[in-house]
Amino acid sequence: MKKIYHLGTCTTCQAIIKETGIDKKGFEMQDIKTEKITPAQLDEMKNRTGSYESLFSRRAMKYKEMGLKDKPLTEKDYRQLILEEYTFLKRPVVFVNDKTFVGSEKKTIEALKNALS
Repeated sequence: MKKIYHLGTCTTCQAIIKETGIDKKGFEMQDIKTEKITPAQLDEMKNRTGSYESLFSRRAMKYKEMGLKDKPLTEKDYRQLILEEYTFLKRPVVFVNDKTFVGSEKKTIEALKNALS
């Protein structure tokens, strides 16, 4: 399976897609703002990464707005927050066959490039 969950308006996601050529490599592309993540899709991401927390973005503006940094969050909380608000998904999330890449850290993007070459 070749799929990317991204945000079409995110310049970081756009740069990663361009840099890796994902848009030209037959990937199914899902813009999470226009096509919401389903509970089944999120559960599949969790099964591939091991936790909902690993998929959760603490950089989202709503993280501070909602005062979440001061609250202890459980796996159930992370799942619910991501499903309710797309900006809480760390992005992009890329599936390349049996490998999964989450986020925009330099080492993650390098590993993604290696998997694609």
